[in-house]
Amino acid sequence: MLYIQRDEEGKLVRVEAAEFAEMTGQLPADDQEIQAWYANLAMQSSLLQLKQSDLDMIRVLDDLITVLMTKGIIRITDLPPAAQSKLLSRNQAREALGGISRLIVDDDEDAGSGLI
Repeated sequence: MLYIQRDEEGKLVRVEAAEFAEMTGQLPADDQEIQAWYANLAMQSSLLQLKQSDLDMIRVLDDLITVLMTKGIIRITDLPPAAQSKLLSRNQAREALGGISRLIVDDDEDAGSGLI
């Protein structure tokens, strides 16, 4: 048996293996509603992981574009105006925070601090 809490509309908002103060009932582990709850949690976790991956990839692409421009392989004017504007805005924000080198933490370095 799993212990559950429902909201005012009767939707599951919490499922636990042990009793808790706010619980409003119980359901068997094989109940369809419980299975849907856990499937939703798994989907939310995957979406969160994907969102974080997107943020990480934005940083990679931002740094890649910077390297390509530094090496003279591309110019900012080679990009569409909207992309130019976004890159310039990001570069200004990063510079205001101390530049690229202060924001990037190598996986090999102390990742716990968030800054070098």
